[in-house]
Amino acid sequence: MSCFLSLSVVKQEMFRSWNQRLHTIHINNARNWVFMEEPLPEAVAEPIKPDISISLTKLLIDGKFVDAASGKTFPTIDPRTEEIIAHVAKGDVEDVKRAVKAARRAFDKGPWPKMTPYERSKILLRFADLIDKHSDELATLESLDSGKTYQQSRYAEIPTMARLFRYYAGWANKTHGLTVPADGPHSVQFLHEPIGVAGQIIPWNFPLLMFSRKVGPALACGNTIVLKTVEQTPLSALLAGKLLHEAGLLEGVLNIISGYGHTAGADISSHLDIDKLAFTGSSEVGKIVSQAAAATALAEDMFDPMCCINLGRVRL
Repeated sequence: MSCFLSLSVVKQEMFRSWNQRLHTIHINNARNWVFMEEPLPEAVAEPIKPDISISLTKLLIDGKFVDAASGKTFPTIDPRTEEIIAHVAKGDVEDVKRAVKAARRAFDKGPWPKMTPYERSKILLRFADLIDKHSDELATLESLDSGKTYQQSRYAEIPTMARLFRYYAGWANKTHGLTVPADGPHSVQFLHEPIGVAGQIIPWNFPLLMFSRKVGPALACGNTIVLKTVEQTPLSALLAGKLLHEAGLLEGVLNIISGYGHTAGADISSHLDIDKLAFTGSSEVGKIVSQAAAATALAEDMFDPMCCINLGRVRL
């Protein structure tokens, strides 16, 4: 049995736990949260119907929102009510192939990696401004899909997302090389260059913050991306991808696949045309991802595979 297991039950139980513990939340510089150990009043405990239209449910490939190659979809669930929010395109191996092809073409033949760092930083800064402009919509999607409170999404996580992209925009023109002293009549220089196509897999509990911490640095340095969202919380990343293109991101630079770990995630983990892999999730799935990446590297005689695995709680 695959270890890419569904977390919908976990998500629902986590929400119920928060629902009992969180009476009010005070934000101090979007960081310090004060929890009160009181149950919610009955009048507040009734689920609120958010005023939002779910329109982005397709895969983002080569700058366009498209159906899955198979035509299949999967439901994403509101953990408060266990009702279906929307049916989202179910990305599979063929869709990963299309996304990687678009990302590879954008990196090898497109202007993105050759663009000046200043121009890339301007796109990221425009995106941060769009995050601020659409903060209500982003926060509503994040809360509706993941079950966390609107206050946490709107006043802590979305402002942090905007700050992260402004931070990474500032790094775009600071990843320059170095010239170092050397013995004898020699010159030693380090030159930092984009790696290529980055495969990225993010978890369900902080979709937009995980999106920011993976997509932001990769774009700032001139890489292209194939990002897989987890099947429990695919919606907010699709809106973020749309806003990035409104900010001026070029076609094929960011591709977003909504799908399951044992299909789309497994293919990203072992794809021969992905140059760097970044994963955040559980220890069990992290082992599978690292083994798939290592096996691919060995098969291709890649002596310097680039794989960043960020696991959950690990017993040493």
